[in-house]
Amino acid sequence: MELPEIMQQRVFAVAGDTLNEEKYAYKIKKGLLEHGYTVHSVGKELASFNDIADDIDIIDLCINPAKGLKLIQECKKPFKCIVIQPGAESEELIAYLNSNKIPYIQGCVLVGLSLYAKDKEQKV
Repeated sequence: MELPEIMQQRVFAVAGDTLNEEKYAYKIKKGLLEHGYTVHSVGKELASFNDIADDIDIIDLCINPAKGLKLIQECKKPFKCIVIQPGAESEELIAYLNSNKIPYIQGCVLVGLSLYAKDKEQKV
């Protein structure tokens, strides 16, 4: 899955500090909500992706790589793809995702929102 397709999904789970206005996780959550996405917050608001009642389309990791890896390892919920934000990547996380054939991209949801948000006119 590439960023344009990711941004056409509906339900995002953002892992990170979504309560602190200075943090990117907060900015990502706010941006997604402003564009009409359903957003669940894991890290400061929910303890686990498993605590989300809805189905998850995209997991956005905007969190310390070790914490992100732990959250993914514990995740029992199905999802379509993981977005690893700059700074949230680690060799261990990438190795785990690759060895378990978990789809992911390294990218930025804020860039995705500015270019491909589902409520924007799509360029053909």
